[in-house]
This record gives sequence, structure tokens and C-alpha cells, in this order.
Amino acid sequence: MWELVKVLASLALVFALMGLSLWALRRMQLKLQSGAGGQRQMRLVETLSVGPRQKIVLMEIDEQRLVIGITAQNMQALGQWPLPAQAPTAPEGAGHV
Repeated sequence: MWELVKVLASLALVFALMGLSLWALRRMQLKLQSGAGGQRQMRLVETLSVGPRQKIVLMEIDEQRLVIGITAQNMQALGQWPLPAQAPTAPEGAGHV
């Protein structure tokens, strides 16, 4: 009985350490990806898979939106336009009846 408890406790400890390691790696990755001053210059908005190894990606870079086609061998810009103006936000509760 005690051997089973020891094995389960060891297994729980291993999973906890794995989770902690993954969390720490994710935080380090986000810090490395951020630009100077913590401001990102490039943002992935959306990804659409169109085949087993093909994607269409929508990105925002320096006040521009880009659509990029990605395959296993190539990346190609498909379109570019300025970011739309941000719509003003209504105060909470405004417009609700």
C-alpha cells in the first residue's frame, strides 16, 4: 500500500515539475519575442489552414495588415493595406435597453 502511495506521489511530483518547466519556458519565450520596451512590432492576428502544409496568415506590422501565404517551401505576401481606424468604444451600459 505504501509503495503505491510513494509511486503516485513521485508521479505527481514529476507532472508538477513538468508543468512548472513548461510555464517558465513559455514566459521566457514571450520575453524574447517582445521588442524593445516590451512593445511588439509584429502581431499574428489569425491563421487559416488551407491544406496539410499550407496556411494563410493575417499579420499586423507597423500600422499595416499583411496577408501571407505559407507552404512547406515558400512564403509569399498576398496583400497589404493600412490598419482600419479604431472605432470609439461606448461606455458600459450605453445603448442597452
